[in-house]
Amino acid sequence: MKRAAGLALCWLLAGCAGTPPAPQIVIVEAWGGSTVASSAPPQQITHITLHHQGEIWKDGADVEAYLRRLQQWSRLTKRWADIPYHYVIAPDGRIYAARPLTQAGDTNTEYDPRGHALIMLVGNFEEQQPTPAQLKAAIDVTAWLAREHHLGLDAIGSHRDHSSQTVCPGKNFYAYLASGWFKAEVGKRL
Repeated sequence: MKRAAGLALCWLLAGCAGTPPAPQIVIVEAWGGSTVASSAPPQQITHITLHHQGEIWKDGADVEAYLRRLQQWSRLTKRWADIPYHYVIAPDGRIYAARPLTQAGDTNTEYDPRGHALIMLVGNFEEQQPTPAQLKAAIDVTAWLAREHHLGLDAIGSHRDHSSQTVCPGKNFYAYLASGWFKAEVGKRL
């Protein structure tokens, strides 16, 4: 108890009260991906946009192998610079770096993702539920990004908030956004 109080006091004295810590993020090289340099000017983050994978995720599936396949498909089939998202969240809550945040993402729909930090949770949330660990990680990375880029809660949305061509991030994840719960949880960390 004394140690916790001491850490809290240290945190306050350091001027960090209310600052969400950077979440642990598995870097691209650690999951076997590769980075690509971009000639595009770096984007300024003005929005945080949540997505789902849109495919049924099977328990025990290898997230890192999935990311390597997604990177290859994105580059070779779609001719995108990289995975369209900046962060990917596994069912166990691990957060994986994907496309560099300085590069605008890509989309198969009509909205322009320039200025958006794109977070994708694996799974099809039209049919599956996001795990508690995924929700916590999504809140953590969203709060961290909001703080880092000086964004308010109004900058947080989902793919379907920017596009009429999709149900992404799926009704079971979107319910947390539509109810206000997700933003309220992010707000607690800010």
